[in-house]
Amino acid sequence: MISRHRRATVATLLTLALSAPLLGATPAASANAAQAAPQVPYSSGLELPSPAGPYPVGRRTLHLVDRNRTDPWVPAAGNRELMVTVSYPARSASGLPAAYMTDEEAQVLLEARGLGGVVPSETVAGARTHAYVGTRPAPGRFPLVLLSPGFSMPRTTLTSLADDLASRGYVVASVDHAYESVGTAFPGGRMLTCVACERVDTPEEQAAVVRGRAKDMSFVISELTSGRQAGVLSQVIDPNRIGIGGHSIGGATAVATMAADGRVRAGFDLDGDFFLHPAAAGLGGRPFMMLGAESTHSPSSPTTDWPKAWKHLNGWKRWLTVAGAEHFSFTDLPYLAGQLGLSDPAIPLSGERGWRITRDYVSAFLDLHLRDISQPLLDGPTATHPEVAFQQP
Repeated sequence: MISRHRRATVATLLTLALSAPLLGATPAASANAAQAAPQVPYSSGLELPSPAGPYPVGRRTLHLVDRNRTDPWVPAAGNRELMVTVSYPARSASGLPAAYMTDEEAQVLLEARGLGGVVPSETVAGARTHAYVGTRPAPGRFPLVLLSPGFSMPRTTLTSLADDLASRGYVVASVDHAYESVGTAFPGGRMLTCVACERVDTPEEQAAVVRGRAKDMSFVISELTSGRQAGVLSQVIDPNRIGIGGHSIGGATAVATMAADGRVRAGFDLDGDFFLHPAAAGLGGRPFMMLGAESTHSPSSPTTDWPKAWKHLNGWKRWLTVAGAEHFSFTDLPYLAGQLGLSDPAIPLSGERGWRITRDYVSAFLDLHLRDISQPLLDGPTATHPEVAFQQP
């Protein structure tokens, strides 16, 4: 939630400093390679969790321009632009190691949070990922999963989840929505900052963000599956098996995209309120999973709108809460903060444990609904994941 983000403690703000950008549907569009500028990767000692699947992970970054839409935040900028990182199953762990971000992007994020000089930008930029740029995709056809980050957060906050899913045999598109992140690098040396952050506060304005992002995601689906911009990647995407998810307002984006776009078969929300309720139509019986912090997204929580959404979902559905979690437990941030000794002592759930829970339940959900593989983990509480409660309001 946007308001919860603004009330974050100093310790949580430090975790926010550990992520920054790695750096539409029949319309004409342009895409340019937008790989990170040369840098020495793996130089800081920070390391993202290793993917659990059998495939090496490849990565490509796309700049997509929707010629049929004007940017809603800066109309003078012209057409709506997106930066998309595509993680995919690869043939081999070859090619250039993929950087987490550039030093410039790390500087922008740290300065935006008032943390310049507190956490060195090169420490953040040098975090080790487990993906490779330029390696060939593995043979076959794989489900496509789209990810949308939280408001003001860059797509890199979901890098560990994206790369883990890719290692399991998914093509994953992580999307940065222009002017909705503290800093996203675009071609031509442009750094687009969060214009929307100065304009969004009311529920109506938050709903407008969700509606705009849903259009972004449908555009990305069209570009990746048409072959216009994705090149060889479009040949390994199965357009009949598409899922979507996101963190915070990115989770609201997932359900809004499903409501507007019948191509998406399944969706999940990581600790995000909905802000608007496209789920009122039931999503046509398609499956949806909500995974959130017990303290703020239980049925008795006074601020969440999940009960309203739950009652309208008319397909397979799960409402899961995690004891000891907080809003960012479902992202990379607490995991990296722990390595720097910056874990928030007020948050009982460790970054490593939050990552494992997120990974296990999201991958199980997608395997069940995009691959038809039975997943007992989703049937009820388990001894291996005692923090996770199945809510039945």
